[in-house]
Amino acid sequence: MKIAVLVSGSGTNLQTLIEQLHQDETSGIEIAVVISDRRKAYALKRAKRAGIPTHVVKTQDFENRVDFDTEISNIIEHYAAELVVLAGFMKLFQPPFVQKYQNRIINVHPTLLPAFPGAHPVADTLAYGVKITGVTVHFVDENVDTGPIIAQSTVPVLDTDDEESLHNRIQVEEHKLYPKVIKWYAQGKLKVEGRKVILR
Repeated sequence: MKIAVLVSGSGTNLQTLIEQLHQDETSGIEIAVVISDRRKAYALKRAKRAGIPTHVVKTQDFENRVDFDTEISNIIEHYAAELVVLAGFMKLFQPPFVQKYQNRIINVHPTLLPAFPGAHPVADTLAYGVKITGVTVHFVDENVDTGPIIAQSTVPVLDTDDEESLHNRIQVEEHKLYPKVIKWYAQGKLKVEGRKVILR
């Protein structure tokens, strides 16, 4: 199965997907293209080192967000990607794009959704004082971090944690869970019934 990975930053999750899926011939999964909205995203260098085609699509090059989404969709279709994987991609898609790829866009979020959605989840987690947080992999819908939850894993919040230390421990779990969920998808093991995602 071919996937498209969308990135905005350093690409640690992308690196994990390259190593655990793309470079593992037994996975049956190929990263067909990596797309970024930032030309200087380090994730692009990771992709190029692995021989994966890359594209940069910047919002300021388009009159509106629908046109931006359309260009990304055109690239996804060109590479015949069956699944869109968000790995630190910091742009929100408009409803037509989400509807076109319904239950074919997945995202990883560093909290136990529905708690602490949005752009600063780890800081919000620490500010609230919860004792347990974690990782959520979910399908993307039209709103922010509200799509059907596929899988979650927990991470304890330590009294000594700051944002960096907690985020680092959360990332360890992200790197375990995200490739596993993508494999489930590729194997046809995920069934969506309303808000519930069933692992068959």
